[in-house]
Amino acid sequence: MIDHATIERILDAAEISDVVSDFVTLRKRGVNMLGLCPFHNEKTPSFTVSPAKGIFKCFGCGKGGNSVNFIMEHENLTYPEALKWLAKKYNIEVTEEEETEEQKQLKDERESLMIVSSFAQKFFTRYLWNENEGRTIGLSYFRERSFRDDVLKKFEVGFAPDGKTPFTEAAQKQGYKIDFLEKTGLTIVRDDWQRDRFAGRVIFPIHNLAGRVIAFGGRILKEDKKTAKYLNSPESEIYHKSKVLYGIYQAKRSITKNEKCYLVEGYTDVLSMHQAGIENVVASSGTALTPDQIRLMKRFSPNITIIYDGDEAGIKASLRGIDLVLEEGMNVKVLLLPDGEDPDSFAKKMGASGFTNYIRENETDFIQFKTRLLLKTTENDPVAKARLITDVIRSISVIPDSITRSVYIKECSKLLSVNEEVLYTEVRKQKSKQTDDFRKKELREKTRKPDPKPEPQPIQKTSDFLVEELEFLRFLLKHCGSPLFEIEGENPNETEIVTVGEFMIEELENDDLVSEQQLFQTIFNEVKENLANEKFDPWKYFIYHPNGEVSKLATDLLSEKFIESKRWTKAGAYTEKEEDILDILIPRIVHEYKLRKIGIMLEAIEKEIDAAAKQNDFDRIIEEQSKYMNLKRVEKHLSDQLGNRTII
Repeated sequence: MIDHATIERILDAAEISDVVSDFVTLRKRGVNMLGLCPFHNEKTPSFTVSPAKGIFKCFGCGKGGNSVNFIMEHENLTYPEALKWLAKKYNIEVTEEEETEEQKQLKDERESLMIVSSFAQKFFTRYLWNENEGRTIGLSYFRERSFRDDVLKKFEVGFAPDGKTPFTEAAQKQGYKIDFLEKTGLTIVRDDWQRDRFAGRVIFPIHNLAGRVIAFGGRILKEDKKTAKYLNSPESEIYHKSKVLYGIYQAKRSITKNEKCYLVEGYTDVLSMHQAGIENVVASSGTALTPDQIRLMKRFSPNITIIYDGDEAGIKASLRGIDLVLEEGMNVKVLLLPDGEDPDSFAKKMGASGFTNYIRENETDFIQFKTRLLLKTTENDPVAKARLITDVIRSISVIPDSITRSVYIKECSKLLSVNEEVLYTEVRKQKSKQTDDFRKKELREKTRKPDPKPEPQPIQKTSDFLVEELEFLRFLLKHCGSPLFEIEGENPNETEIVTVGEFMIEELENDDLVSEQQLFQTIFNEVKENLANEKFDPWKYFIYHPNGEVSKLATDLLSEKFIESKRWTKAGAYTEKEEDILDILIPRIVHEYKLRKIGIMLEAIEKEIDAAAKQNDFDRIIEEQSKYMNLKRVEKHLSDQLGNRTII
C-alpha cells in the first residue's frame, strides 16, 4: 500500500496536460487544450484537457477523469500501478508495505505478462553486455554494423543465449511461471517439451507508449535458409502487432516537436536514423501498415513521410500504405531511396545532415509519386493511362477533407492533362461507391446473429441517473462548503451558518430519500463524513478518488453541459452568477429532486395497488392506498413550497 502523504505528492505533481501530452498531441483552445481521443477513432478532435480543473474529458466516447484515471485507462493499470507510474515520471520515491501472498495472487494476468516481459528484457540486455557469448556474437554483430553503444542502450537491445532452454530455466529459477512464459511467447511449450523462442538471436524489445516492454523481435545471426531471419513475439494479452509501432516510445516527443513522423520498415532502420540524429521515426516491423498504426502516429502529428527501399518490394509496400494513410486524414509524402539502399545503410552513409537534406529534396506528395511511377508503364497506351487515372482518383476519393481533395484534383489535372470536371465526376462516383459499400457492411452487421457473449457494460454511466440526481450531486460537490443561510443559535441573539452541504444532506436524510444509485450513495456518504473537515475539497477528493467509477462521475459532473431546467428561466436568472443566488437555487434543486423521487414512488405504489386488486387482497390495497395518500400530501406540500422558502 502507498501511504497517503506520498499519494498527495504524486497527485500534486501530476499536471494533467503534462501527463496526457506524453500520449496525445494537444493544441491550445482558450483555457483548455484539445486533441484526438486516444480511446476511440475520431477525425475531429473532441478530447479536452482542462489544466485548471485537472481533468480530461472526451465528448465523443465519454471517457474522462484525472491524470491517474488517464494512465489507468490508457495503460490498463490498476490504481496503485498508475500511481507508481506517475511517481516514476516525477521522480517521487514510493515506499510500500510488503506485499502479502494473497495480494501477489490477485495480480491480474496482464500485469504478470508485463512483469515477465520486463524480466526478459533485462536478462537479454545483461547477457549482451556481460556474458561472453553475448559479447562475441551479439555485440560483435552490432559493432560490425557500426551501431554506437548509446543507441543500443537507448533501445535496450539484447541477446538470447543459444541452446534449448537457458532463458526459460533462468526465469523459472527467479520464480516466473511457465504459464506466463508461454503466454508471452518467450517459451514454446508442447506437452512435456519446452524451448526458448528466441535462442541464439539478437533481441529488439518492443515498448508501448509508456515505455513498458510488451514483446520482442529477434534476428538470427546464423546462415540457415530453413530458419526465419526475423522472429517476433506472438499475439498476447499485452501485444497486438497491428496496434504497435516499433520505436514509438523513443520517438513520440520528437514527432510532436518536428510535427512529422517518418515511417520505415525494420528495427535497424529505426536505430540507424536515431544514430544519425533523426529521432522522429518508427517502424511497422515488417508487417503491412494498419489503420491502428496510422492512428497511433496521427496522435502525435498529422504529417507522415513513408520511407521504403527503392526496390520493387519497397515500392509495392509504399503503394499499399498510401490509401490507408489518406483515409485517416493525414498528410502523406513518400520517399524512395536509391536502388540497393535501405534507411539503415543510407543513414550510415549520409549522416544526419546529408540524410535530412536528401529527404527534403526528394520526398514527394502521393500524387506525384503515384503518377510518375505508374506513367512509366503507360506510355503510348490509352487504356493503361485510363487505369492509372482511376487508380489515382481512387486514392483522392478516400481523403475525408473536401478542400484537400480539391487541391489534389487540381494537381492531378495538371500532371495527367485531364479536365478537372472529369476528375470531379470520377471522385463523386468513387465516393458514392464507398458509401454504398459502407451501408452494405452496416446492414450485414445489423442482420448477423448477436454475439452470445457480449462485452460487459460499465456498471453505471451518467445517463443512468435522473437529471435531478445529477443536478443535486453537481451542486453538492461544487458548493458544499458555501454558506447558504443563517438559523437561530442555541443561545439568544446567536446565529449559526448552515452550509450548502449540511442543508442538502440533512434534507434527504430526514425524508429518507437518498438515491438508491450506488455511486450517488458513495459520494453522498463521503461528503457527509467530511462536512466537519475545513480543508475538505470535494472536487479534488472525488476527481482523484481511487474508485474509477466515482472519479469518472465527478469528472462528468464538472465537465458535462447539463440541460437547463425551468428554474433558469425565472426572471433575471440568466444574468446572475450561480454563486450569487444559491439561496434560491439550492432549495429548488432539493425540492425538484424530492418531487421526482416521490413521483417515481407514486408510480410504483399504483402498480402495487393494481397487482393487489387482481389478487383481491383488500388489506394490501388499503395499506398501499394509505401510503399513496400520504405521499400525495407531501407532493402537494413540496409543490406549494417550491420557490417560496423563507430565508432568514
